[in-house]
Amino acid sequence: MQMVFGCVHFSAPKGRFAPYILASKCTHPAHHSRVSFIMISKIIIPAAGKGTRMLDLAKDMPKHLINVLDKPFLYYVLKNLQVAGFEKMILVVGHKAEKMQEFADQYKDEFAIQLVNQFDVMGKEKYGTAIPVLASREAVGEENFVCMYGDNLYSTRDLSAIRELYDDFNYINIIHSDTPEKYGVPILDGDMVKDFIQKPKEFISNWVTVGCYAFCAEIFDACEKVQVSDRGEYELTDAIRALAKSGRVKARKMQDFRIDFGNPDDIQKVAQFLESSKM
Repeated sequence: MQMVFGCVHFSAPKGRFAPYILASKCTHPAHHSRVSFIMISKIIIPAAGKGTRMLDLAKDMPKHLINVLDKPFLYYVLKNLQVAGFEKMILVVGHKAEKMQEFADQYKDEFAIQLVNQFDVMGKEKYGTAIPVLASREAVGEENFVCMYGDNLYSTRDLSAIRELYDDFNYINIIHSDTPEKYGVPILDGDMVKDFIQKPKEFISNWVTVGCYAFCAEIFDACEKVQVSDRGEYELTDAIRALAKSGRVKARKMQDFRIDFGNPDDIQKVAQFLESSKM
């Protein structure tokens, strides 16, 4: 393992990109009796959508609140984030926001949840993945933060590693997929992201984006500059691409699973996973 001190990077084997930053300005370990690291403590969880792929199951509630076994799916998402060490969970709500408020009230003693109503901050006319990020700007402040969609479940090991991505870069987390044509595929130079292509028609790589990012505060200004896309939305990927072209984005390969909660068939799949993993 190679180590460079200062504004530091530890490089680990097998493609694990896990940069750290030392809390001290000292440039050599001999000057430290104790080395401490800054870790990301805040996470944005966009959960404002209607969840139309869940059909009637999401008619009267956000899909994130659909029960799996005896609890809402979102409970398991937050539990893993809590175990991984996140201290502030910012839920960006919109559709059926009152149901999310009920959830937050029910679990207020268990999770440090802050609700941000996307419609109140940004209005109901603007849609797209950049909007919940912009809506959270005041709640986040100037700290680095993670943004992770609320319909995905990740391992605590990966989530803990993502907290360590606190430096001067932005990060996309990527996983290996046998069907990359269904996702966004990054164009990489080592761990640097040069660009990425949504649903490429020609093969580029088996590594795809998974809707989980670690950002510096500069992402907010990048999102402000995003123009409406062909499908009438403000895309977070456009902001990330702009930063990537300025050499501001890196990739981290996730080590474990990603479980999607997007359609009715996923409910049983998630239940089986939870039962087998004893979560």
